[in-house]
Amino acid sequence: SRRRHTRYISVTGVQTCALPIFQLDNRGLAHGPVKIGAMIEVPAAALSLPLFLRHFDFLSIGTNDLIQYTLAIDRTDESVAHLYDPLHPAVLRLVADTIRSGQQAGKSISVCGEMAGDPQLTRLLLGLGLRSFSMHPTQILAVKQEVLRADTSKLTNWAQQVIEAEDPSQLI
Repeated sequence: SRRRHTRYISVTGVQTCALPIFQLDNRGLAHGPVKIGAMIEVPAAALSLPLFLRHFDFLSIGTNDLIQYTLAIDRTDESVAHLYDPLHPAVLRLVADTIRSGQQAGKSISVCGEMAGDPQLTRLLLGLGLRSFSMHPTQILAVKQEVLRADTSKLTNWAQQVIEAEDPSQLI
């Protein structure tokens, strides 16, 4: 029977984007249309969005790694972990630009990682246009409550102010 497969691929180049289809065909597995997505986890990927958007059907922003690699901070190293900051202006700009570029290209964008499951950041992500969150199941209720309370039509201008702020944490 024909099955639909969705696959995330973490790549820094797009040469591997046909690999899942090739693997299915090579194994003789029947399949329908295969949607191929990319994880945006490193600044190089976030800064290469036009290339990614031409070759992938959807994108997912992996915020944990994106923050770590953007700020050059190992979040597992206790001596610098306190510098790990999802509200750093560089991180927010990469996230905002990825969401906006994906929307303009008609591609679905999701966010996974700690930012997606942080209820304090839900309104900001909604204001940036995000509509797909991926998080640990224990975080769903709190984030869902924020989503249900939010008036997204009023969040866009505020989210832009946060992105442009020198200290975004003051506006959250």
